[in-house]
Order: sequence, then structure tokens, then C-alpha cells
Amino acid sequence: MFPVRRIARALSAVALAAGLGAAAMVPAHAGPGTGRDRDLGTRDRGFQDCPALSELPPGADPARWRCEAMTAVGHLTLGRVDVEVPDGRPLAITFAEGTVDGEFRQVFGAMAAAPLRVRGTPLSITPRYGGYSDFQSNDERRGELDLTFRISGPGVPPGCSIGSGADPVHLVLLETDPPKVVTPDPLVVTFGVADNRFAVPGTSGCGPLGPVLDKALRLPSPAGANGIDLAARVTMRSYGEV
Repeated sequence: MFPVRRIARALSAVALAAGLGAAAMVPAHAGPGTGRDRDLGTRDRGFQDCPALSELPPGADPARWRCEAMTAVGHLTLGRVDVEVPDGRPLAITFAEGTVDGEFRQVFGAMAAAPLRVRGTPLSITPRYGGYSDFQSNDERRGELDLTFRISGPGVPPGCSIGSGADPVHLVLLETDPPKVVTPDPLVVTFGVADNRFAVPGTSGCGPLGPVLDKALRLPSPAGANGIDLAARVTMRSYGEV
């Protein structure tokens, strides 16, 4: 277990020393992200975050393109952070894929996630899209995804996160459970993925709290000391049906 009172006192002391004041001592609330990054309502997003037809590459035939809406639940370890992604608050990722002139292409749609409480601390982390994804499967991996993790809690400034756009957590997801068709129309598939080989950078954008959080969360954390294990469900829809 974390030394809860020590961490809380350290967070409060640093926040006050930084002149954040009483208003900054309340927990930060998750709100809409910028661009294609969402925070709440992950379970029922469906196809609403699919890239628009106008966002598909020039020359894309809608009949040969589809939108994939994925939700995933499971377990995540980042240094000393150990959290569950529960059924009621799954990660949700939406993207489009298809071919142009015989070449496979993808367009990222959006990622939605809810804050996940870090047990034994006053902190929560929210997974956020880190700017890179590749969901084309091959014999070596199921896909790749960059993430950052926004930190919220007493005295934590906006923009504080584990990793950053310049230094995200890079996942190379391996298949742990082969795809199973749940329904053929609409096509719904389930599968399992995991990665326990990635490294985790330290905090970013946290101001004077950065060293406190890095020490409390044991960051940066080397490859082999972290892990993610997810059960995913994907629903697919052709753009020709829109």
C-alpha cells in the first residue's frame, strides 16, 4: 500500500509552496479533451466518434472502408500504479481502416477514457491518446498504440501527466486470446491483448509536484516492470452503410 497520508501531505505542501491556493486543493475533474480525446461516457459511444467520410484519404471507396469501435477492460501497471479498467468504464477507441489503390490505410477517430483511481493515494489517472496508433495486425503483434496518462488529485496542476506527446508510453500489443465472432451482422469480435515489455517515462507538466509524484509512483519505470492486459470487444460497420 502507498503511504497515503505522507503523499497527501507532500502534495498539499508543494501545492501551497507553489502558490496554488485553496482552489487548487480540490480534486481535478475530468472534462472533454482537445481534438479527438474524450474522457467520459466510454461505454456507450458506439460509432459516434467514427472519422467522417471527408476525413478518409482521397480516393477511398466507402464500400471498402469500415469503422471499428472498440472497448477494452482489464488491468494496468505503471511503476507503482496498479489499476483496473472496469466493465463500467472501459477504454473506448474508434478508427477507420480500408485500402486506397490496394494499400492498407487507417484514420484514427477518437479515444475515450474515464479517470481510474490509484489505490492507496488521492490520485486518479486518465488514459489519453498519445498521437500514434497502428491497428494492422501481423504475425508479430496485434497493434501498436501510444498513450499518456493525465494525473488528477489534490493540488495537481492541469496538464500534469505520466508521459507526454514527445515522450509517450508506447505499447506493442500481443494477442493473448484469439478473435471470436460474437455476431456476424453487425460484425462483433472479441479478443485479448497484452504487453509487459514497455517502459514508462516520468511525469510531465507537473511543476514542483513532478519530483514528488515521480518518487511516489516509482517513475520512470523500466521495461519489464510494467504491464497491460486487456479483453477487447470490437464492433465494425462499413462506410457503405452510412
